[in-house]
Amino acid sequence: MRAVVQRVKRSSVTVANREVGSIGRGFLVLLGIADDDTPEDLEYLVSKITHLRAFEDADGKMNVSLFDVAGELLVVSQFTLLADCRRGRRPSFTGAAPLETAQTYYNDFIRMVQQQGIRVASGVFQAEMEVLIVNDGPVTFLLDSKRLF
Repeated sequence: MRAVVQRVKRSSVTVANREVGSIGRGFLVLLGIADDDTPEDLEYLVSKITHLRAFEDADGKMNVSLFDVAGELLVVSQFTLLADCRRGRRPSFTGAAPLETAQTYYNDFIRMVQQQGIRVASGVFQAEMEVLIVNDGPVTFLLDSKRLF
């Protein structure tokens, strides 16, 4: 499971010219599900993202989490995070999870974050989306549940 986590001042997602989700201060999470992901991968990323100390404390150091700043999460599915571009010029998506599996993990990710008391907005799974991002910093992290990077 892979995620691109961007600290934002605000972010929103639109489908067919209709806003379907928006947040204020928090993280935009672009989430990709791999074909070999397990519940442990899901738990790892939920914990890592919700506890990531990426917000500044009173001394200006990145030292506090979403919990500490009452931050929000906007989650957008993005299977292209699993693209393999090492050979040729056409990306291969064979490492991405099948549709039903990916959707289940995506929904579980949202539910697990909400259960921790964090407000979550989301895009529409498998839809063509327009994502507005007002970066804060900019601060961006790449996370992989297999710890490949």
